[in-house]
Amino acid sequence: MHARPADSLADSLLAREARDLLRNCVHCGFCLPACPTYRITGSELDSPRGRIYLIKEMLEQGGATETARTHLDRCLTCRACETACPSGVQYGRLADLGRELIEREPPSSRDPRTRFLRLALVSVATRRHLFTALVRIGQAIRPALPAALKTLVPARKVRQSTTHDVLDWPAARHPRRMAVLEGCVQRGLAPQINAAAARVLDRLGISLVAARDVGCCGAMEHHLGRTDAARDQARRNVTASTRLLDGGYEAIVSTASGCGTFAKDYGHVLRHADASIAGTAARVGAATRDLCEVIDPAALAAAIAAIRKDRGLSCGPVRVAWQVPCSLEHGQRSSTAGKVEALLRAAGCELVATHDPTLCCGSAGTYSILQPELARELRTRKLDSLLGDQPAAIATANIGCLEHLRQASAVPVRHWIEIVDSILFA
Repeated sequence: MHARPADSLADSLLAREARDLLRNCVHCGFCLPACPTYRITGSELDSPRGRIYLIKEMLEQGGATETARTHLDRCLTCRACETACPSGVQYGRLADLGRELIEREPPSSRDPRTRFLRLALVSVATRRHLFTALVRIGQAIRPALPAALKTLVPARKVRQSTTHDVLDWPAARHPRRMAVLEGCVQRGLAPQINAAAARVLDRLGISLVAARDVGCCGAMEHHLGRTDAARDQARRNVTASTRLLDGGYEAIVSTASGCGTFAKDYGHVLRHADASIAGTAARVGAATRDLCEVIDPAALAAAIAAIRKDRGLSCGPVRVAWQVPCSLEHGQRSSTAGKVEALLRAAGCELVATHDPTLCCGSAGTYSILQPELARELRTRKLDSLLGDQPAAIATANIGCLEHLRQASAVPVRHWIEIVDSILFA
């Protein structure tokens, strides 16, 4: 597909990049059945191919139309189309450029409710301490909240066993050290996830330390078209992460696959920065690991076997439905999702069958808030897929997916490391 940018965009980096990305699309349509929104609406404009045409139109006209804004807003950026595309179209990056074009339009081009929601999301959800404080207030008054609001606020986690509290964090005592991203919303909604990761890694000879100076990864602002703000946050995180790497930490670990996907891409995000920061960003991106990438299944299985032998424990397998986040399956584009399955099996879990394993759950960062109807329909379909074989729990690897599914699931939804932790320290 070829595009001739409008004169107002002709010399811009954005236009050149979009034009180069568009060239790979051959209109084949393989992306259509892979697209969750197309499967719901049946509209070509809600498919990757349709949105690519809209981006081409914006590029050639030099501005966004209401149609382009509507259908790009409906895109989950799940990137399932990239996995399906035989031509290697980098749709996710193209969609981000399209959103950046849209955000150059006057703010009044969106309705007041949407403007307020988008502003609230970037003003609150990206600020870790503010968001955590608001969640704690919500948890304190949760019993008095109406049912609809009560569902949105997770109950605060406390003791999970007779041996430890879910927030117990082992002291750093091993020569091998890694730093874990705290994220922006996960610390408030589910702080037990990183604590569980620290306990499991401690048992395997790795000390996990919170990367407190590293803030929100920037993904939320990036996908809302606030590219400059996202780059500024990426620069700050690169500087903070570099200090950790220079201080002997061997990796920057993410327990939220959405955050990890964006942090791994810092080299691309800051590719146009000065040479020093661009090179450092690439180093940080290369050092970023999803949690499952730093745990060896054989070592985990051996640790669990040793503990059970020592304590004389014997228990049946936990039946788990594995919900692979799109950010892990398509965003990180590796065998990462399969590694989680291997780790769950090594921990003694029985993975139940799911009939549509690659379907997006509808969370997609801010999507479940900005596009609630489509998000709820996708969640219903996803839960039907996950619960068909009657699992005892649903495991996932991303806080957004976890919270979105939790609100409607008939069984507990947990991060996979929480399940491993509960088995290892039973």
